[in-house]
Formats: sequence, structure tokens, C-alpha cells
Amino acid sequence: MSDADVLFAAHRDRIFRYLCRIVGHGDAGELTQEVFLRVARGPVPSADETGRRAWIFRIARNLALNHVRDDRRRGETMALTDHAAPPTQELATALNEALGSLASADRDVFLLREAAGLSYDEIAATCDITADAVRSRLHRARQQLRGMLGNVLHDARFHGVKWHGRS
Repeated sequence: MSDADVLFAAHRDRIFRYLCRIVGHGDAGELTQEVFLRVARGPVPSADETGRRAWIFRIARNLALNHVRDDRRRGETMALTDHAAPPTQELATALNEALGSLASADRDVFLLREAAGLSYDEIAATCDITADAVRSRLHRARQQLRGMLGNVLHDARFHGVKWHGRS
């Protein structure tokens, strides 16, 4: 089994979840494939597991940022609905809107931690910042999300929806 195959088996699910949060479920599959095509085409760095994971997520992050930038250039189409959304759908919509309003660097750090489960050191290596900057950006992102989602989370709890966000 090649290094690329081992890395694919170990990281595909986390990469996919991370990309889903940035580009949506529809495009995340294609971008996940592109991440691992790039991994397979190039030399895998001779680093420890943490370094390799950071390298793979850096590839995913760069592809996602390019994808989002290209979509903004093309414009976005939104589907309109005539009916009220159930609480879980409202919560998901509010979360996506709140994530979209964060500064891109704060959103990246938040998603790498919460959606991909990377450590602070792995996030630092992925984003080419210090671990202290990761802590600061993560703290700021969590505070902003709590502020933006406070009412929505309260309403969701009222309707029996459980929130599993970390504090």
C-alpha cells in the first residue's frame, strides 16, 4: 500500500467533513477527490503523522478557498422556499450564515478544529500561523458564533434540538 493510500484511508472522512462545511455537501466530494489526487501525484513529506495531517489539510484548505473565491466570481444561486423550515433546518441555515460572516481566517481555524478535529499545532501548521494565534482566532470565532446564534440556539433547545458545539 502506498503512502497516498494510507493517507487516504486515514484522513478522507475528516477532509470530507471539513470541506462540507466550507463548500457544501455537493462540492465536497469532488474537492476531496482532488485533495487526494494531489497527494498521490506529489511526494509525501517525510514528517511525523501530525506534519502529514497538516500538509493534507493545507491542500484541502487551499482548494476550498480557491473554490469559494471562484464561486463568488460566478455569483451564487439560492433556492427560495414558501414554507417554514423545521428547527433543525433553521439551525443549520443560521449556522452556515454565521460561519459565512466570520473572517475567513477565523472560520478556517474554527472548522479545522470543530469539523476536522485537528489539534492546535496541526491547525497552526496548516494555516501557517502560531498555536497562540490559533487559540486567539478560535476564541474569537466561538464568541462571535455564540453572539450570532444565541437566539437560534435558544429556540432550537425550546423545540428539543440538541446542540453539540464545544465551549
